[in-house]
Amino acid sequence: MTFKIILAVVIGGIVGLFVPDSWYALSDNWLTVGLCLLLFFVGIDIGKNKNVLKDLKRSGALFFLIPIGVAVGSLIGAFIIGALLGYPLHESGAIGSGLGWYTLSSIIIAPYSAELSVLAFLTNVVREILAIMMIPLVAKYVGFYEAIAPAGATAMDTTLPIVSRNTNSETAVLSFSTGLILSTLVPILVPLFLR
Repeated sequence: MTFKIILAVVIGGIVGLFVPDSWYALSDNWLTVGLCLLLFFVGIDIGKNKNVLKDLKRSGALFFLIPIGVAVGSLIGAFIIGALLGYPLHESGAIGSGLGWYTLSSIIIAPYSAELSVLAFLTNVVREILAIMMIPLVAKYVGFYEAIAPAGATAMDTTLPIVSRNTNSETAVLSFSTGLILSTLVPILVPLFLR
């Protein structure tokens, strides 16, 4: 599945080179429809398990611990890499607090610095690509809950089908809730670090 996703992105990039500029507005609409369909079918897959709510209740503290752990881990990683590359703590924190949501974090950072905005965009895009490749391996060799972490905020949308396919319905529900919580944190944390 990971290979198919990467292949689809590469083919899309090649096709995008030849698409007229007037089609770009249409691609946004198709992307939204496609993402909604994707999430709809993931919802059906989750709904097959009649005990989803029981599984979610049984997860207890994990409901909050997983997103907090992902956010803290992302920030620690950003601080370490930022220090190695010579970036101030607040700038590396702003990039890391994008948590994989490359469109919003780069837009929030843009008024502060165009260079930092591009860096945030690329960092979070690479995070999503790495997550697509790593989730099946992490689920197989490390654990189901740990497979949520590489996705960050995308755990509720673009990488949710990969988590769902490689884990179980309880983990898929936790993945969705983790992505939702992390997505809520992005517009709070990024401006906080830029101040």
